[in-house]
Amino acid sequence: MLETVTFYLLPFSFTILVACILTCLVSALFLYLNIRRINLAMRHPYLKKYHWEQLPFTTKLTITLDYFLRLTFPRGKAWVLGEANRLLAETDPTDIPMRLRWPVVGFWGGCFVGIGAMVVLWLMILLTME
Repeated sequence: MLETVTFYLLPFSFTILVACILTCLVSALFLYLNIRRINLAMRHPYLKKYHWEQLPFTTKLTITLDYFLRLTFPRGKAWVLGEANRLLAETDPTDIPMRLRWPVVGFWGGCFVGIGAMVVLWLMILLTME
């Protein structure tokens, strides 16, 4: 039974992982090219105090993660979802055009789905080792 599951799950999880890496890279490129328009559309409160170029890389990633959480889970009220929705309360996710939305969702969605695929891949590798 376990051999049949690993026979199908091992290559499938590897394929998903490679697809997530490619999605993340392509989305990161488009995110980099369109970040000025995305920031103008989303209006993050941190950007009212500081310019994008002044912020460290980790803060830039945090801001894009807030964008992802607001676009993906607009009604979330708890934990990180709630904080992103409180920070970006004046932004309506349905008003953001798709050309500005997909790089953010593709980048972070590829990261999170890729992490899940990597965990499954490593579990399958560990289970098949003798």
